[in-house]
Amino acid sequence: MSKERAQRRAEREQAAAAAAEARRRATERRTRAAARRRALTGWVPRPHLQPGIIAQRRRTELGVTIGLLLLLNLLVWLVRDDWAARTGALVVSLVVFPVVRLMVTRR
Repeated sequence: MSKERAQRRAEREQAAAAAAEARRRATERRTRAAARRRALTGWVPRPHLQPGIIAQRRRTELGVTIGLLLLLNLLVWLVRDDWAARTGALVVSLVVFPVVRLMVTRR
């Protein structure tokens, strides 16, 4: 009876040691991956998005405004072949951007 218990305990300890070794290897792998990621992307500035409903609304409004102006410039590029019209549309969209932004906002 005691030999069976000792054998089962040895098997449990062996399984626990194998699981601990697997956890240690996984931890080392995650650490190496994180270090590699930091080395590759450490020089890239991280976006500092402000949390909150108002900030999210401002980002959405800005995205819609830029999307509308890009869509209009794309339309001009497809319809007109001369570079004067394309450049003029780009300049006008840059000048009109604040006005369109005010129109898109919900104030």
